[in-house]
Amino acid sequence: MRTISVVTPVHPPHVRYLPEVYASLRAQTLPGGWDWEWLVQHDGDDGGAVAELLPDDPRISVSWSPSSGSAGTRNMAAARSTGEFVRNLDADDQLLEGALERDLQVLLAHENVGWVTSSARDLLPSGEIVSWAFDDPAEGVLEPGWVLDTFVANEWRLPVHPATLCVRRDLLLAMGGWMGLPRSVDTGLLMALQTVSAGYFLAAPSLLYRKHPAQMTAHQVHNDPVDKKLRYGMIVDRAQALRTLLGRPTGPR
Repeated sequence: MRTISVVTPVHPPHVRYLPEVYASLRAQTLPGGWDWEWLVQHDGDDGGAVAELLPDDPRISVSWSPSSGSAGTRNMAAARSTGEFVRNLDADDQLLEGALERDLQVLLAHENVGWVTSSARDLLPSGEIVSWAFDDPAEGVLEPGWVLDTFVANEWRLPVHPATLCVRRDLLLAMGGWMGLPRSVDTGLLMALQTVSAGYFLAAPSLLYRKHPAQMTAHQVHNDPVDKKLRYGMIVDRAQALRTLLGRPTGPR
């Protein structure tokens, strides 16, 4: 069987959502000869509470590491992956029907595409499902540099949802995994990926992005102007440095 690896970092407030995450994984259909593995990485203790919530499924691998934050936890999960492709799935989100199959179809059909993102839907505390706040691009190939230039031109507004990212494992490793920042680690990885490789945007929604008070993006510090300027500045500068090393024209800062 060929494998797609699903990486899930778990922080204490999100443990309770894991049964729903697993249910969304079980509902996935994949092309013949393919299966998924789920690398669950608990941040900060031995993961006992995580293991108790999950069934005895050989496709699930649970581990833990001393508290290391979002990037460190994701990278420790990815280090245990064996699949050709790695799909991000946060512990408070859920995959929608057909998500993994559509990712595989794109990456298998387009050798020049290194990563895939897709449309998402917000899951509100009331249970209501609504569209993502920003406009999606047209479905198709995203040329190197387009995501970064759009991000900068629109005052750090993302044109695609980084939580939907699926990437070739060798490319993920070449980029050093998720960027070592306290926040916005998926955005940091996306900006590096889009510098060195074309991507692809899928219009069909692949993710329910749960909105709740304990999520990282709801914390006051996430939108603090000073913190954001330093964080996004580092992300943009890294991507621009990669452009320079590759001999590509740099865009706006």
